[in-house]
Amino acid sequence: MSDSQRQRRHWQLDWRLLVFSGVFLPVLISLGIWQLNRAAEKQLLLDQWQQEAVSLDWSDLVALDLSNGRPVTLTGLYRSRSWLLDNRTRDGVPGYEVLTVFRPVSGPPVVVNRGWVPAPRTRGQLPEVDPPEGVFTLQGRISDYPVPPVLGDQPTATGSWPRRVQSLSKEVARAEIPELPGRIVRLSGDHQPGAYRADWQPDLMGPQTHYGYATQWFALAVALTILTVVASYRKSELPKDRSQ
Repeated sequence: MSDSQRQRRHWQLDWRLLVFSGVFLPVLISLGIWQLNRAAEKQLLLDQWQQEAVSLDWSDLVALDLSNGRPVTLTGLYRSRSWLLDNRTRDGVPGYEVLTVFRPVSGPPVVVNRGWVPAPRTRGQLPEVDPPEGVFTLQGRISDYPVPPVLGDQPTATGSWPRRVQSLSKEVARAEIPELPGRIVRLSGDHQPGAYRADWQPDLMGPQTHYGYATQWFALAVALTILTVVASYRKSELPKDRSQ
């Protein structure tokens, strides 16, 4: 009998390989599903930014829909409380985003992101961000509170206004003004009353990019499955015929 005839393939499971695949396969699939969800969110956001709908009045929008990206009109007064969102850069220049409380004539108060300002030369100095006085009508879009992922809890800013913060959650803002809603408003441009550099744009990473990432994660999951199957299906020698 030839060598090729004496060999056959059979299943020989390696528990270490099974553990490795059992751990990483669900992770790869979960990452792919997460990217698909992110793509759907980005598509919804782009649709909202591209819509030509007339801005709703703040009091009507609070009662109806505070979806991220919805256009809104507010008429009222700026208040004196402002947070300075630290570590924001534009064109390589360090600075702050200025978030100021706004009191509409109708409806609850809201935090308004007035845009970006450059930081002074010394860390101990804060920019002058006093809002204009008077009644103004603002155009903006609904946005989330700026709470990026952080490694640990950030200390709550205290003291005089304005206050420098690394992030601003709705819980921290509501500790100062309990009636604040669950979203903030971003001014729609530099021409708005009290605005600084407010040239907001949708996230440059569009839904197609997330679909590409999802495809990569799913492809890795398929490759891991195939490698596990191939590595578990091995050749072995048939016992020699003693009668030969």
